[in-house]
Amino acid sequence: MRSRYSAYVLGLAPYLMASWHASTRPAALDLDDAAGSRKWLGLSVRSHASAGDTATVEFIARYRIGGGSAQRLHERSRFVREGGHWYYVDGTFPAAG
Repeated sequence: MRSRYSAYVLGLAPYLMASWHASTRPAALDLDDAAGSRKWLGLSVRSHASAGDTATVEFIARYRIGGGSAQRLHERSRFVREGGHWYYVDGTFPAAG
């Protein structure tokens, strides 16, 4: 999880694609779109759990777009381990509150 956050901060689309599970990986990932203007401010891992070759990570990533106010991305991500490597599968967005 932390390596994927770092890859977003550094704009490393090839790493993000390689660490995304083939069953849910998009055909392309453009980090130069509007989201490319994000300035990442930090990552807080709220919880993590694993069971065999599956895992979940709940995190909050903070960022700012342009000169605007700080935003939060709160996600529960699912990962799967195949061939000794962990892959991001998908995520859900818990309701604020």
